[in-house]
Amino acid sequence: METRAVLGTDLAAATYRTAVERILEMAADLSRSWAVEAANTMVVTLSRHDPEFRKIMERFDFIVPDGMPLVWCLNRQLPADQKLTDRVYGPTLMLRTFEATQKPESPSHFLLGGAPDVLEQLQKNMEDRFPGAVIAGAYSPPFGEWPPEEHERIFQLIRDCGASLIWVGLGCPKQERWIARFKDCLPPGVYFGIGAAFAFHANRVRQAPAFLQKIGMEWAFRMLTEPRRLFRRYLVNNSLFLWYLLTGSPKRRA
Repeated sequence: METRAVLGTDLAAATYRTAVERILEMAADLSRSWAVEAANTMVVTLSRHDPEFRKIMERFDFIVPDGMPLVWCLNRQLPADQKLTDRVYGPTLMLRTFEATQKPESPSHFLLGGAPDVLEQLQKNMEDRFPGAVIAGAYSPPFGEWPPEEHERIFQLIRDCGASLIWVGLGCPKQERWIARFKDCLPPGVYFGIGAAFAFHANRVRQAPAFLQKIGMEWAFRMLTEPRRLFRRYLVNNSLFLWYLLTGSPKRRA
C-alpha cells in the first residue's frame, strides 16, 4: 500500500476496504503486536512539533488519514488514478472492522477504556449491531496514572480472552503513548488508538453531520458541542497545522 509523508508522518493511502484488509492480515500474524492509528490533523501536528510524540508515532505500523485535510495533502502527492475520495475515519473504521469479523473463525475483539457505564453501553450496542462479531473481553481501567500491576492486569485480561483486535479508547495522546510504550510486551494482536469512537458508539457524544465531515469541518462541530474541553486543542493544533503547511512543512529532525 502506498504511503506518503504529511508533515513528516507516513500516512497510508488507504480506503476503508484496503484498511480492513490490512488489519485482518495483521490479525492473522500473531508473531508480534501491531499498532494502528487513525490520525487526524492533531496527531500529525503533535508528531511534527513534539519530538517525544514523534517517536511514539514511529512505533505505529499502519497510520491512516482520519481527516479530510490529510486526504487533500495526500492527494497532492498521489497519481491521478490513486487519489482518495474519502478519509478513513476512526469510528467508521471500527464499525467496518466489526462488520468484517462476523464470519466464523474471525478474530475476536477486546474493548479497553471508557467509564464503566460507557463501556457497558458500547459493548451492548456493538453486539446488537454486529451479532456475529465476538467481543471476548472488555475492561474499564481506573482514571489517572496506573501502577505497574495495573498494566500487568490488562495484559493478562487480553491474553486470557484470546482477542487479537484490541480497541484502546483512552483518549489522545494517552492511548498512543500506552500502545507505543508497551508494544513489545503486549500480547500479540492489533492495537488501535481509537479516541472518541467509544463515546460515539455508546451514544454519549453526537457525531458531526456527514456533510461537515466531508468538507473537513468536523472539528468545528465538535468544538461547538464540547467547547470547554476542545476549544484550545483545536485552536492551537489547527493553527499549527496550517502554519507548517504554509511555511513549507520543513522536514522533522531524525
